[in-house]
Amino acid sequence: SLFTWSISTADGSALVKVGNTTVICGIKAELTNPTVEAPGKGYIVPNVDLPPLCSSQFRPGAPGEQAQAASQFIADVIESSEVIQTEDLCIERGKLCWVLYCDMMCLDYDGNLLDACIIALLAALKNTQLPEVTISTETSSPEVNLEKRRRLHIHKHPVAASFCVFDDSILIVDPTAEEESLSTAHITVVTDDEERLCIVHKPGGTPLSGEKLQECINRATARQREIQKLVDKVVHSVKTAQ
Repeated sequence: SLFTWSISTADGSALVKVGNTTVICGIKAELTNPTVEAPGKGYIVPNVDLPPLCSSQFRPGAPGEQAQAASQFIADVIESSEVIQTEDLCIERGKLCWVLYCDMMCLDYDGNLLDACIIALLAALKNTQLPEVTISTETSSPEVNLEKRRRLHIHKHPVAASFCVFDDSILIVDPTAEEESLSTAHITVVTDDEERLCIVHKPGGTPLSGEKLQECINRATARQREIQKLVDKVVHSVKTAQ
């Protein structure tokens, strides 16, 4: 199940429930200076939080290894899939751009975290609205018009599909936390709406044959179409209601 505009104070948000795993994503946009290396681009900063609230296996304090790995995975997906062209976030080259802070928090953890995070991120980006910004010719300072807002242009729709491997031959889709702990390998495949392969993420475990990998990719492609239809339907229904 998927709900958008879950956080009224954010510029874009979504809450997704995949099985018993629930993830909420809030996007906050801030004005900043572009980096020296990319003066004509804005940037996106994803962060995944796994608080003790979501499962007893997580402890309070600094982000654990799984949360850091998930944040890096989301950053890699954003970059490789080109879900947003970072040039679209630039307001004035070398002077001003948007930075999007995408915070994903797990409220209930029962495995399959990466799939839920990607769906929540995509849905939140699709309903994010940025205010109009102009740079004053007199003071050279930015002027923000909160009354006029524009939606982000989503170029690609990446969707993740996770699988667990048992006995080097049995594939389980959408694994629970228990299934993940018992499996011999874990693989996540990300594809987009053009059936392009964005990322294959396999952190160790037993090897996977070419046939099984192709089966994972085929299933991920079919899942991408289903999830994109769901996201588009929910976002469109919210637009109609507004």
